[in-house]
Amino acid sequence: MHSHHLKPSFICAWMLLAFGCIAALPPHQVESRKNATKPWTAYEAVSVDRIPGFAPKDDPALDEYGGWLGTNVGNPDGFFRVRKIDGRWWMVDPAGNLFLAKSVASFVPGGSARQRAKMKEKFGNTAGWATAEIKFLKSCGFNSLGAWSNSEAFGTTNQPERIPYTVIVSPMATFNRELKKAGREADFFKDVKEGGSSYGFPFVFFPEFEKTAERVIVPVAKHANDPYLIGYFLDNEIQFRRRMLWKCLTAWPKDHPNRRAAQAWLDARKGRAGCTMRDVTEEDRLDFVAHCVDLYLATVTRILRKYDKNHMFLGSRFHIWDAEMRSPACFKVAGKYMDIISINHYNHWQPEQADMKNWEAWSGKPFMVTEFYVKGEDSGLPNTTGAGWLVHTQDERGVFYQNFVNELLKSGTCVGWHWFKYGDNDPENLRADPSNRDSNKGIVTWDFQRYMPLVDRMKAINGYTYNLARFYR
Repeated sequence: MHSHHLKPSFICAWMLLAFGCIAALPPHQVESRKNATKPWTAYEAVSVDRIPGFAPKDDPALDEYGGWLGTNVGNPDGFFRVRKIDGRWWMVDPAGNLFLAKSVASFVPGGSARQRAKMKEKFGNTAGWATAEIKFLKSCGFNSLGAWSNSEAFGTTNQPERIPYTVIVSPMATFNRELKKAGREADFFKDVKEGGSSYGFPFVFFPEFEKTAERVIVPVAKHANDPYLIGYFLDNEIQFRRRMLWKCLTAWPKDHPNRRAAQAWLDARKGRAGCTMRDVTEEDRLDFVAHCVDLYLATVTRILRKYDKNHMFLGSRFHIWDAEMRSPACFKVAGKYMDIISINHYNHWQPEQADMKNWEAWSGKPFMVTEFYVKGEDSGLPNTTGAGWLVHTQDERGVFYQNFVNELLKSGTCVGWHWFKYGDNDPENLRADPSNRDSNKGIVTWDFQRYMPLVDRMKAINGYTYNLARFYR
């Protein structure tokens, strides 16, 4: 169903490399479009065999966590950490070796009746699925798992096949859903211009939020002593948008917590009472976003450290370009609390070196891309949903992956990347998240068949990442 046909240019490049000659092949020209209604446009993409000056060479041996065996930089804590060494950011694994997180997110066997039946037929049960598919991911060069993965199937010490993993808990999302269910703030949730997300507005000024956050975060304590846990995400893509100050000053009555807090903030900033939106500058808008991020992070990290002092905080997965990802104030705040800045990277063909340099300069911390993907037209799925762009074939999905990872490694500030996601949703499952329902995001189909052209391309660069990191330094 998904046979892999290498293009002649790819074969020629590898023949030249085998004879010790670096092939000076130009970048691929890959046609892509932002969604199913947009026109196709050609974008450049560099595959691993076309990186100027780089002779692909298998990475050195790996330790039990997937780290670079023998680097021995030391880790007295015995848990994953980050460190800047000779100008490059790295994770350091519990064994004290250098580590880059090559991850697949949403490692779950699916939730539909058809998927459960296929899983039972192919793997026997959930434990059998987890063991077999972790082995498969490791064989492709992946060494860890991203958010929304089934940690109950693999995140305990008695599992036969272990792999480093992450955990996501969602205090603000829970609080917003509970507000909505109770009939509070209902009008605001209808404003699709704020992103249309079920996460809604981040109600950081509500005194009740801290109580909800503690209830949601308490269960992390069960992971507190597990060396295989890399760290925690707290929430995902909160709607920290440029329009927050305007919303707070106009969408609620004067006695509302959001209105009172925003008015007090603006009046203090301007040094006089009764300020209005006529007094607001663009810098005010972005600094108010950073102020809200600060309040949120101060609350949730204080609670997180109460129940787990051992593991890293991986952030809340920034995704809004004009309010978070190009805001020095927002990154400065993030750097106060996050060990690694997490970025869900959409709307751009590849990560740009200038942006990545800014993220480190503003925050003083490394980053990781916690969602990215591209969809294939040859999957048989309509591909009308989801933020990822489209290409024609699975092989081009693989070229996209190689180009994206290569740019991350060039930066020297990226310590990991998470492909979104493990499996396509069952298109007949109407209970699935609408943004995932009909789109080719996975490395396997809904019924666990592998997209081998994509997988082979992923495996090719995953096997060279430590050598590539060294090449760029």
